[in-house]
Amino acid sequence: MEDDDDKRDKLEELKAEHRKIDEEIDRLTSGGAVDLMLVTRLKKHKLALKDSIQKLESSLLPDIIA
Repeated sequence: MEDDDDKRDKLEELKAEHRKIDEEIDRLTSGGAVDLMLVTRLKKHKLALKDSIQKLESSLLPDIIA
């Protein structure tokens, strides 16, 4: 099982990749002709990263019985 430091490192990597893809999507859509297939693929990958980020963030939170 990964320790919290490894999870935090992985979380930062995923967030950086998410930002990079977001910037790439912005760059592609701000120009003239748009490759819709590429943009769609990038958006799906970005969404998958967001899901992974949320899972990691929730695993870092302590279990609290309410």
